[in-house]
Amino acid sequence: MIMSNTLLKQKANFGTAPVFMTAISTILGAILYLRFGYAVAHTGFMGAIAIIIIGHLVTIPTAMAVAEIATNRKVQGGGAYYIISRSFGLNIGAAIGIALFLSQAISVAFYVIAFAEAFIPFSEFLIETYPFLEDYSVYLLDKRLIGIIMMVLLSIIMLTKGANIGMNLLYYVVAILFASLIMFFMGKPIEGHNLADVDLISSVSNPDSFFYVFTIIFPAFTGIAAGLGLSGDLKDPKKSIPKGTLLATAVGIIIYVAVALKLVLSASLEDLAADQLIMSRIAIWGPIIPIGLACAAISSALGSVMVAPRTLQALGVDEIFPTLTLNNWLSKNKPNTIEPINASIISCIIAFFFVVIGDINLVAEVIAMFFMVTYGAICLISLLEHFSADPSYRPTFRSRWYISLLGAVLSFWLMFKMNTTYALISLSFMVLIYIYISKYNTSRGGIIKLFKGVLFQLSRQLQIFVRKKEYNSADDHWRPFAICISDVTLQKRDAFDFMRWVSQKYGFGTHMHFIEGYLNKESHHKSIQTLSKLHSLAEGSKSKVYLDTIISPSFTSAIAQVIQLASISGKGHNLIVLEFERKNKEKLEQIISNHHLLTATDLDVCILNSTYRSFGYYKEIHIWISTDDYQDSNLQILLAYILLGHKNWKDASIKIYAIYAEGTIEKEKERLFNLIHEGRIPISPSNINLIKKGQYHDIKSIINEHSSTADFTLIGFDEKILEKEGTAYFEGYDNLGNILFVNSMKKKEIK
Repeated sequence: MIMSNTLLKQKANFGTAPVFMTAISTILGAILYLRFGYAVAHTGFMGAIAIIIIGHLVTIPTAMAVAEIATNRKVQGGGAYYIISRSFGLNIGAAIGIALFLSQAISVAFYVIAFAEAFIPFSEFLIETYPFLEDYSVYLLDKRLIGIIMMVLLSIIMLTKGANIGMNLLYYVVAILFASLIMFFMGKPIEGHNLADVDLISSVSNPDSFFYVFTIIFPAFTGIAAGLGLSGDLKDPKKSIPKGTLLATAVGIIIYVAVALKLVLSASLEDLAADQLIMSRIAIWGPIIPIGLACAAISSALGSVMVAPRTLQALGVDEIFPTLTLNNWLSKNKPNTIEPINASIISCIIAFFFVVIGDINLVAEVIAMFFMVTYGAICLISLLEHFSADPSYRPTFRSRWYISLLGAVLSFWLMFKMNTTYALISLSFMVLIYIYISKYNTSRGGIIKLFKGVLFQLSRQLQIFVRKKEYNSADDHWRPFAICISDVTLQKRDAFDFMRWVSQKYGFGTHMHFIEGYLNKESHHKSIQTLSKLHSLAEGSKSKVYLDTIISPSFTSAIAQVIQLASISGKGHNLIVLEFERKNKEKLEQIISNHHLLTATDLDVCILNSTYRSFGYYKEIHIWISTDDYQDSNLQILLAYILLGHKNWKDASIKIYAIYAEGTIEKEKERLFNLIHEGRIPISPSNINLIKKGQYHDIKSIINEHSSTADFTLIGFDEKILEKEGTAYFEGYDNLGNILFVNSMKKKEIK
C-alpha cells in the first residue's frame, strides 16, 4: 500500500538545515559530554581514534547509501523505514522498521537519562546556594526522578506542540552546543597535568574491553538516522537528506577527533575515567559543559521523539500490523497537521519504561544493536541495487558498491563483537517479526523481491561469460545442454521425466511442448493455458527443467525452430530428445524424416521409445555398447551415470553388454579392454558382459532376451543404417520396457 493521501497532502516545509541540525545534535550529544572521556581513558587516544574510524566506517557508507537511495525515489514519511520497505519490500521493511522504531523510542529514554546526569551539578549548586533545599536533596539528586519529570515535560511538548516547537528549540540548542565546545577547546589542562606525561597509546589499568567501549560510544554516530526520519516533513527530501546527512557526518568526525586530542592533552587517563564531567574542569567556564550536555540531551531527545512516531506512523499507514483498526489508529494525525498524535503516545510510553530503568549503559547497548541492524540493512540495499542493474534505479547521487559492501559486512560483524547475545536476540526478533508478518501479507515483497534483481543480473552476466567461451571444444568435459520437443507432455510424462533427471544435477534441460497450428490470438491463449498446466506438472516433481511451448504449423518447422534456440545455460544445446510410443509408427516416421535437420546442426540425438511399462521400478539400467562406435557408447554410459545422480535412480545398478561374432571373442575382448585401458570407454572391465552372437541369433533377439527385465535400456544407433532401414531399425524390441536410442555426433573423452 502506498502512503495515504492524508499523509501526502499535508504541508511539508522543512529544508536542509533541520536535517543537519537534527543529525549533528544527536552526533554531538550526550555521549560526547558524558562518555567520551571514559572511552579515551579505557582505550587510549589511539583506541578512541579507532572507535571513531570504525564507527564511521559504518556510518559513512550508510550516509552515502542513504543519499543514493533518497535521490532515486520520492521519499515520504517514515525515513529509513520508508527507504528500506520500498527497496526490500514491505515484509522485510516491516521487520527492520519495527526494530528501528524501538531503537528510536528507546533513544529518547537514553537522552533523558543523560539529561538527568547533567542536572545533578545544577542540583548540587542549588543545594549549596539555598540551604533550605538540603531537606529535599534526596529528590533533587535522584536521577531517576529527574528523568521521569523531564520525560513528562518532553511528552507534553511533543503531544501539544509537535515537531515545529521541537525544530524551533533545535536552533537554540545547537547554538549552545557549539558555544560549549568552543569554550571547551579554549580551556587549559587541569591543574597538575603535565604534557610531558601524555601517552597517546596507553590506557588505564584494567580497562573495559574495546568492543564494550565501542558499544557504549556507538549511539553517538547514529545521527544520520535522526535526520532521515524527518523525510515526511521536508520540502525536497532528495536534496535535503543527502546534503544535511553528509555534512553532519563530516562535521562530527572532525569534532570527535579534536575532542579526543584535547582530552588527552588536558587531563590524565585516571581523571578521564573517574570524572564523567571532566570537560567542565577543562573549559574556560565550567558550567557551560553541564549546560551543553543538558542542551545536547534535550536536542537529541527532541530529535528522537520527533522521528520515532513518524516511523511508527508509516508502519501503520502501510498496514503492517494485524488489525485494520490498529493501523488506522497509529496512522492518525492531529487535525490539520502532519503530527502523528497516537504514534507519539506509544513512543512516549516506551521511553517512560526505559527512563524508569535508568541504566544509561544498558540502554546504550540496546540502541547500538538495533541501529547497527538498520545501518547494515541500508548498506545492503545499496549494494544489491548496484548489482541488480534495475532500470528504475537512477539516483542522482552515486555511492560505490564496495563502500556499501564494507558498511554492510562491518555492521553485522560488529553486532557480534559488541554483544553476541544481544546480536542473536536482535536478529531472531526481526526474523520472527518477518515470519509473522509474511503469514498474513503473502502478496507483499519479501526475500524473493530482495534478491530477484541481483539473481537476474548474476544470471545474465554468467550467460554472457559462457557465450564468450568456446565450451564445445573436444578438450572440455561433456555435460548435457538438452532440449526436448513433445506434443504429448500432458498425456505421457516419460520424456519430461527423462529431461528432469538429466537436468537435476549435471546439466540443463529445456522441454518444449509442441502445439500444431499458426500463431494467432486463439493459439497464443491456448499456449498460455498449456504452459500453466506444464508448470503445475513440474511443481509436484521439483523439476529444474525450463518449460515452454512452441506454436508451429508442422513438426518439421517446430524442430527447425527449436534447434536454433539458445539454452538457458547461456550457450547452445548439444543434445535433443524426441519421443514416440512403441505402436505409434506415424510419429516414428516423422522423427526419422527430420533426422537430417539434427545431423546438420551436430546435435546428439536421443530417441525415447516409451511403453506402458514406463521406467518400471528404477532398479536396472542396461547399456548395449559397440567397440565399432565408441562415440555412442561413451554418451550412453555418461547418460546412465547422470541418471544415477537423481534420487529416483539412486539405488539402481548399471549393466553393460557387448556382442561379438563367434570366433572373434578373444580378439574383440582384447580390443575392448585396450579401449577401456586408454580411457576411451570409462568403465571397469568387471561391469561388462561379453555375449557371443550365435549363428541363429540376431542382435535384437539377444537384447530382447537379456534386457527383458531392465527398467531402462540404452542402445546406440547409426544414422547411415537408419537411412537404409527406416522405421524397421527401431522395431523388434517388443520384450523391453522404455528404450533410449542414442546417436552421438562427436566423440566424448572422459578424463
